[in-house]
Amino acid sequence: MKLKWKYEINNIDWDELSYLYKIAPLGDKKAEDLKTVFTNSRYRCFVYDDAKIVGVGRALADGVDVSYIADVAIHPEYQGQVIGKAIVSKLVEFSKGYNKILLFASVGKEPFYAKLGFDKMNTAMAIFKNREKVLEWGLVSEMEVEK
Repeated sequence: MKLKWKYEINNIDWDELSYLYKIAPLGDKKAEDLKTVFTNSRYRCFVYDDAKIVGVGRALADGVDVSYIADVAIHPEYQGQVIGKAIVSKLVEFSKGYNKILLFASVGKEPFYAKLGFDKMNTAMAIFKNREKVLEWGLVSEMEVEK
């Protein structure tokens, strides 16, 4: 298998990318939303087997302080073939020199990212649009708030 890597967004089939996220499975991401977030990301990786997108990832970065790796997805038929590791490693390489490189891991994937040099954070906080869903997935836990 000869994979081709692409780092630019020209000629991306956004509908195909949307389908990849659905089957990965990483949620129902609209094609037009993916075009927006990838356009606004500083670093991008698209991995192809012939003309089919089999892996993808991106990083939002400010140029100095923080790079946030997001939306790493691998086609189910290609999972377990180190494509995800290669994408994350390339995004980390692109982000070399930043003060911090962040990412959200899916529940259970923390050991995978630890092998790539990531440490688990103790104080990360987030506000999610769909709080109930991320609570259900186990991405966040409720905290008692003093009144």
